[in-house]
Amino acid sequence: MTLPSTTLARHQPLTGVRILSLSLNLPGPAAMQRLQKMGATCVKLEPPAPQESGASGVEPGITGDPMSLYSPAAYLALHDGIQVQTVNLKTDAGQARLHDELAQADVLMTSFRPSALRKLGLDWAALQPRYSQLSMVAIVGAPGAQADLPGHDLTYVAENNLITGLDLPATLYADMSGALMASEAVLQALLAQRQSGQGCFLEVALSDAAAHLALPRTWGATLPGTLLGGGHAGYRVYPCLDGRVAMAALEPHFAQSLCTVAGLPWHGPDMMLEADTHQAVASFVATLSCDALKTLAAKYDIPLHTLPN
Repeated sequence: MTLPSTTLARHQPLTGVRILSLSLNLPGPAAMQRLQKMGATCVKLEPPAPQESGASGVEPGITGDPMSLYSPAAYLALHDGIQVQTVNLKTDAGQARLHDELAQADVLMTSFRPSALRKLGLDWAALQPRYSQLSMVAIVGAPGAQADLPGHDLTYVAENNLITGLDLPATLYADMSGALMASEAVLQALLAQRQSGQGCFLEVALSDAAAHLALPRTWGATLPGTLLGGGHAGYRVYPCLDGRVAMAALEPHFAQSLCTVAGLPWHGPDMMLEADTHQAVASFVATLSCDALKTLAAKYDIPLHTLPN
């Protein structure tokens, strides 16, 4: 029997699971946010906020997580419902607090480079003998031997050919897809724990997350001139009278509807690849407002989304 979505929302499958995070910036906290919504008790240990020069001390609202500086709104949203504690892991008191939490946790999530984890005594080789039922999900930039190399979302997106001009990506693709992979890894670890009674170690690389998102491009499916890369007149972004429209009339019946409203005789799907069709659709769309396009879309069942100026 399939449960209604409202029932699934109330049934939190991770109730009773305790997750400890040392992850900073975006991927770890975004993963914790998802896990908390599944019912997990999520605890995060943050370093103390950096001391600013001057008499004012620490800037209000700034924590030991750089995300609170980059985007206070993002930080607040990501930590809603998360138990955040300030702990200096470089002190004996901080280490004691950490190990108190480790003794209670089912899963530890980190985002440090492996060399930094070893310095703190938090590498898997050190933790596993002491906490046999604890699992660890380590978020790193690149997998394996490259995990200590510096990098960020932008570099991982770039190395996977997902930047095509000088503009920055509209979102943090590697970080957010890495968060999904990290939450998935936590679920894998919990299942493995139930099967074996032992904890396990899983590594999530942000470069792998970007590579997964880039697979359609790697396959050639979205390269310029392909059906999904602007070669199909029904699957493009066009300027319109007061903005832009993302046209997604890809399947033949949608494409035929688009041609009908544009006043083009339908000659079959291949006509959508012809330069004359591209020009005709572009000229037609350019004369219409966003509201007019939405009205046509509703009337003729054409998938599109308008982007007003």
